[in-house]
Amino acid sequence: MTKSNFLTQSLLPGIFVGFLTFSCKQSTESTESGGSPDSTKYTLTAFGPSQDYPDALITKMEYRNGRFTFEIAGESYKLGMQTPDAAAKGCANSAEGQHIHLIVDNMPYVAKYESTFDYDVPDGEHYILAFLSRSYHESLKARQAAIAIKATVKDKNITQSSPISEPMVFYSRPKGAYDGEADTRRVMLDYYLINPDASHRVQATINGEVHMLSSWQPYYIEGLPAGENKITLTLVDPEGKRVNTDLNPVTRKFVLNPEPPAN
Repeated sequence: MTKSNFLTQSLLPGIFVGFLTFSCKQSTESTESGGSPDSTKYTLTAFGPSQDYPDALITKMEYRNGRFTFEIAGESYKLGMQTPDAAAKGCANSAEGQHIHLIVDNMPYVAKYESTFDYDVPDGEHYILAFLSRSYHESLKARQAAIAIKATVKDKNITQSSPISEPMVFYSRPKGAYDGEADTRRVMLDYYLINPDASHRVQATINGEVHMLSSWQPYYIEGLPAGENKITLTLVDPEGKRVNTDLNPVTRKFVLNPEPPAN
């Protein structure tokens, strides 16, 4: 690995091998259920086209003295702004606007609305992914809008870093608690792929029910029950076997409160 305290855009080529297969294309036949249609509890529907930001990019990420600093370029994308099509998406939206999703290893992401912020990364080797997000938490999947590295951290500084070389899946949404009928009726499933092979797919196990995702894009999940839910994402090969790569699979629990208690 190259000794460095930051990662520039020059390290990004090669991160998205197989990108044309796992593209943001829209599909009406985008999932395969693990059971028969009559036994399927949950419906997954691909998102329609989202607000595009073709010139948005992260040009640098730096971690020094416990503080991340990002440089974001492009005229169309701005942190803290509402994404214009947020209301039309009909899913949970951040009142604070567009933001950076920062994921360290297989931990839940943190949303950051400014380009500089404090964050404690323990000493050791870590996978670090950061990508630009719309206000409703859908990732920008163009490679220039993300940075993905394997880094060594010592005393709150990145001392060595290199691009992630292996195929990986990072879980993004759903996360945390969702309150009210509008945010719980349908929930967005979104994840991030690094170096997917053209034959790889993502298996989403939702409360035990298996769905195979055939293209890289967000999905609406409908039919989830109130209370705690669990999703496991697994990067799999053409035979449906788990790909032998780090942090695979990854599991999250989240809570739906269609009728949250009154304050």
